[in-house]
Amino acid sequence: MSPPAMAPALGVGGKSYKTESGLARLLGSGSAGVAELLVFHPVDTIAKRLMNNPTRVASVSALNAVIFRESASAPVLTKFTSLFPGLGYAAGYKILQRIYKYGGQPFVRDYLTQHHGQEFDKAFGKGTGKAMLNATAGSLIGIGEVGLLPLDVLKIRMQTNPDVLRSRGFLQIVKDEGFGLYRGAGWTAARNAPGSFALFGGSSFTKEYFFKLEDYNAATWGQNFVASVAGAAASLLVSSPLDVIKVRIQSRSHSDPESGIRIMTNMVKNEGVMSFFKGIVPKMLMTGPKLVFSFWLAQTLIPAFGKVV
Repeated sequence: MSPPAMAPALGVGGKSYKTESGLARLLGSGSAGVAELLVFHPVDTIAKRLMNNPTRVASVSALNAVIFRESASAPVLTKFTSLFPGLGYAAGYKILQRIYKYGGQPFVRDYLTQHHGQEFDKAFGKGTGKAMLNATAGSLIGIGEVGLLPLDVLKIRMQTNPDVLRSRGFLQIVKDEGFGLYRGAGWTAARNAPGSFALFGGSSFTKEYFFKLEDYNAATWGQNFVASVAGAAASLLVSSPLDVIKVRIQSRSHSDPESGIRIMTNMVKNEGVMSFFKGIVPKMLMTGPKLVFSFWLAQTLIPAFGKVV
């Protein structure tokens, strides 16, 4: 017997709306995470290696060396497979992250809607209040992503600095580093809060004012795609500076004492202010579509699963 759908909740402005079941949210967000991993892990590796590179890339050969590293002169197939480091950590992190973020945001949204919906309505106006509530729910759920930080750290190290993990299994790494795997948690939360706010907010404002949807879940696949593009672009731009710092903190050896503040200071001194946007072009061109792809799938699949489970 299929589990019952969740009861209608009181929405912003006092209107009720039908929410999806927890199973629908799990299946929709999990499917989006699996699909994203299979399609975009190599793209993610390229972006992370470019963000972690402290030198100026002034030629095609230099770019080739940064992206493919020791496989820079290897055959094409070897180059391609070299872009799949840390796939196990990436699978654990990415799928759990998408389930938590895309599947969890609706629960926070429902809570805010039921308990604070009228406050958002009064503060921002009816339509803007609903979009701001969705964005705030995304921001709050984004902060909580720090719980998955160890898996993200190990994934990034395998992509950018694999020597620090060589010859050590997962349990040995946890034993050696302990809470050191949460290094950069503050920077991660600082990046996720505005980034997730912009992601869900950009999507919600697009549905509210561009498509004039009363029920965001009623969006067509095309409307969800456009809304996802708007949300992803806003999120990447807002979070880029802190994302570069986060990647550099996470990619270094656990014995490296350099702090996030020191990294930021050295970046300004040695690389210039624009270094905070290193990797923004490949992120927009490659990581951007990855985020659009998974967010679009989640927004489309969760309501779809909600109709059948």
